[in-house]
Amino acid sequence: MNRSSVFHHILWSDVGVLILLALARVLLQIPTNGMYGFHQDELVTMDIAARNLAWGYVAWPPVTPFLARLALTLFGLSPIGLRSFAVVAEGIVMVLTGLMIRDLGGKRWTQILGVVAVATTPNSIVQGGLFQYETLDYLCWVLLAFTVIRLLKTENPRWWLGIGAAIGLGMLTKYTIAFSVAGLIVGVLLTSNRHYLKSRWLWFGALLALVIWLPNLIWQFQNHFVSLYFLASIHTRDIQNGLTSGFLTDQILFNFNPVMLCLVIAGLYYFFFAPSGQRYRMIGWMYVVPFILLVLTQGKGYYLAATYPMLAAGGAVWWDEHLRRISNERRARVWRQTTWNVLSVGAVLIIATVLPVAPLGSAWWDVVSKSNKEVKSEVGWPELAQQVANAYNSLPADERTGAAILAASSGEVGSIDLYGPAYGLPRVISGFDSYWAYGYGNPPPTTLLVVGFDSDLLKNFQDCRLIAPITTPFNIQNEETINHRSIYVCHNLLIPWPVFWQHFQYFG
Repeated sequence: MNRSSVFHHILWSDVGVLILLALARVLLQIPTNGMYGFHQDELVTMDIAARNLAWGYVAWPPVTPFLARLALTLFGLSPIGLRSFAVVAEGIVMVLTGLMIRDLGGKRWTQILGVVAVATTPNSIVQGGLFQYETLDYLCWVLLAFTVIRLLKTENPRWWLGIGAAIGLGMLTKYTIAFSVAGLIVGVLLTSNRHYLKSRWLWFGALLALVIWLPNLIWQFQNHFVSLYFLASIHTRDIQNGLTSGFLTDQILFNFNPVMLCLVIAGLYYFFFAPSGQRYRMIGWMYVVPFILLVLTQGKGYYLAATYPMLAAGGAVWWDEHLRRISNERRARVWRQTTWNVLSVGAVLIIATVLPVAPLGSAWWDVVSKSNKEVKSEVGWPELAQQVANAYNSLPADERTGAAILAASSGEVGSIDLYGPAYGLPRVISGFDSYWAYGYGNPPPTTLLVVGFDSDLLKNFQDCRLIAPITTPFNIQNEETINHRSIYVCHNLLIPWPVFWQHFQYFG
């Protein structure tokens, strides 16, 4: 076989088709990822990464900031460049989903069906357009499910090393993968796979996971497990703000399209009840246990999203098996065509109402910003830096010498730090998450531009005056215009700076 024939064979193999589908999705979504600007969480991640690479941070394990630093090095301040990591991660999820379907016995039609269903959910489209640790965490959960299916299919205990590597990488990305690990443990104990407890490879895999995670675990120990306080704080905030009350409805509205929903239901049946899925029952427990734990702990709806590709894989295989049992070939063909028609219509509607390509201020934008609330947090950050620069330059020259900018939230800190140097602005000081550890400077500032705080903070100064309100293009209502409305200039802190700063750390 010559090289051309080999290439053609690889290209049109099942794996080749999966890679082509993933590449198509990546190439189609990347150009749409620069329509607006950076999300506020992206800004703070890049700013932290630009300041200092470490084995841990208050808000994240190290993987996400490391990739942000890589993106800054390769692409500069480019939303498209940064988010290329996110859309590639979604492409890898597509390939892994297809490979799971293949391992479960699904043919090419089944693989393509499952892959397209997974790739056209609102969750997948949003995550492919944002660089956040949720996207990378999603990939780690799917990678873990893939390695478990490989173990169950091949019965090769060495796959426990792959499982351990996926868990270790997941713990370096986002700690919520512990929910999936809990499901894995229960699955081992409640199925015939408990015989692996006697295998040295299971324990080698557990050790490998610990070794990979160990640098971050040491960092947590050295920093008094500050991330636990962070997680407790934001979880309490989410419950108080009602962000967890829609956990069940979010599964339907955000994690599914119509075909995906049917595949997930079929997948649960496949893994727990279908004869051909019995050997893979552990996968079913890797959904049920996280579901129960997240309901009990009041998690957000998207936390469970990463369990659905593995269920969709099982559901696609079950659906194909069901269609093959239909004796009337014409009826089976109609069902296949109907499946694709529903998937196609759903995909078009979801893409049109979720993908961030609508012009700002248009009626289409109003629809997209309701379906994809994250886009509101992608608008106005360069303009905020400009407004802060105007306020800073309005100060007398002698005040600017000892001035600092005290900012409240992630978008404010990140945008002023990243866009501010072009205007000659000093670095921001803040009590927000990891920024508190950087301190307030030496000597302490004598003049503060206070950005985004309410009147409670202003009471700590002898005098404060309003300089300007914070505005956004097209008066888009996001965190800035709703909760962080003003820029003040303040003088004369009423208590010593060390005392003030000691109690100033907060999480968000």
